[in-house]
Amino acid sequence: MGTATSRPGKLGTETAHNIYQARPHPLDVFFRPKNIAVIGATEAPGSVGRTTLWNLISTPFGGAVFPVNPNRASVLGIKAYKTIKDVPAEVDLAVVVTRAPLVPGVIRECGEAGVKGAIVISAGFKELGPEGAELERQLLAEARRFGIRIIGPNCLGLMSPPTGVNATFAAGMARPGNVGFISQSGALCTAVLDWSFQEMVGFSAFVSIGSMVDVGWGDLIDYLGNDPKTRSILIYMESVGDARSFLSAAREVALSKPIIVIKAGRTAAGGQAAASHTGAMTGSDAVLDAAFRRTGVLRVNNISDLFYTAEVLAKQPRPRGPRMTILTNAGGPAVLATDALIAAGGELAELNPATIEELSKFLPRHWSRGNPIDILGDADAERYAKALEVAARDPNSDGLLVILTPQAMTDATATAELLKNYSRLDKPVLASWMGGAEVAAGVRILNAANIPT
Repeated sequence: MGTATSRPGKLGTETAHNIYQARPHPLDVFFRPKNIAVIGATEAPGSVGRTTLWNLISTPFGGAVFPVNPNRASVLGIKAYKTIKDVPAEVDLAVVVTRAPLVPGVIRECGEAGVKGAIVISAGFKELGPEGAELERQLLAEARRFGIRIIGPNCLGLMSPPTGVNATFAAGMARPGNVGFISQSGALCTAVLDWSFQEMVGFSAFVSIGSMVDVGWGDLIDYLGNDPKTRSILIYMESVGDARSFLSAAREVALSKPIIVIKAGRTAAGGQAAASHTGAMTGSDAVLDAAFRRTGVLRVNNISDLFYTAEVLAKQPRPRGPRMTILTNAGGPAVLATDALIAAGGELAELNPATIEELSKFLPRHWSRGNPIDILGDADAERYAKALEVAARDPNSDGLLVILTPQAMTDATATAELLKNYSRLDKPVLASWMGGAEVAAGVRILNAANIPT
C-alpha cells in the first residue's frame, strides 16, 4: 500500500503496513502484545477492573497479565503491583480502568516504564464538558511525550480473536473469523457480540474506539487493510475525526476489501446525542455521504443491515457484480425480494437460455421460466437442490437468494440439509427461510453451513 509515512498530529502513525516487513507496525502492540498490565484491576464484583482482568486471564494470548493496584497484594489470586514501574517484566500494553483524573498520571508512568500502547477504558473525559476535555488534553500530551499509542478513552476495549487477546469488559470473547469490526459505541459492540454467537459470525478484530484521542479510523483501516485474516471491515461511526486520514485509508483499502459504515448523527438531534455520548461532533451528513461514495465506502442506514452485511461478508465470497438470481417456492416473497434488490442498486440476472432449457427438463410445466425462478409451492428438497445447482452454473448470475416458505409439501429441514452442500460455490448463496418454529431447525443447519439466513 505504498511507503510508510507519518501523519501530522499523530504519534508516528504509519499509512501502510506490509506484513512481510521485519519492522513491526505500531498497532501490533494492541493485537499481539507480549505482556499486559491492567491498571486499576480490582476484585469488586461486577466492576470493570475485575471483568477486564478476568477476560484477559481466561483467554490466553501467549503472554503474562499483571494487575496494578496500590491497595492490594493480589487480585483474583494473581500478585498485584503498586505501580506499572514495579512490574518485574517488560510490559508493552496497558489497559487503564482507573478514575479519569488519575489517567494522565498513569500514562506518564507507563511512558517511564517503556509501555508502547494503552487502552483507556475509563470514561469521564470530553463527553462531560470542558473539565473532561482538559483531562483528555493532558492524557494526550503525556502519550505524545513518550510515544505511546492510545485507544480510547471511554471505550469497551479491544478483542483480537486470532491471537486470544480480550482486553474488554464484555461478557464473552468473539469467535475467530474474517470480519474487522470497529465501533465508537461500546454498547453496540456488546449487542453485535451477542448476535454473532447465535449467527456463528467470527471476527479478525473487534475494537471499541471510544473518543479517538489518538488511534482513529484511518489507523485501524490501514492496519486491517493489510491484515491477511481480515476480509472486510465494518464500522459504527458517530464522528469522522481526522477526515483526511479516514478518507485516505478508506480509498486505498476499499479497492481490495469492502468497508461498510453505519453513520449515526444524521439529524441535528442525533448529532447532539452523539456529542453527549462520546463528545463527538458529527459533521455535515451530506458531505460525508458524498465522501463515502467517492472513496468506495458502502453506507447502510440500519443496524439490522450492518448485522446482515457482517454475516454475508463473513460466510460467503464477494459477488463479482450486481446480478442476482432468486429461487423461491412462493411468488409474493420473490416480488418483495426483487423490489428490495432493485432499490439497493442490484439487478435481476437474465437467465441464460441454456439454464431455462435445463430447468424445464425437471421443473413443473407451470414454473416461471424466468428470474425469479418460482419452483412452485409443492417443491420438495430434491427439487430445490437440483434447481439451485443449475441456477448456480449460469454465467449471468453473480449471486443467489433461496427463499423458502413453510408450505405443506415443503420440508424446511430436509431442504436445508441438501442446500448446505452448496455453501462453498464461487458466488454467494443466501437463504431466507420465512416463518418461525417450523423453519427454525433449517435455519440452524444453514447457519452452521455458513449460508447466511
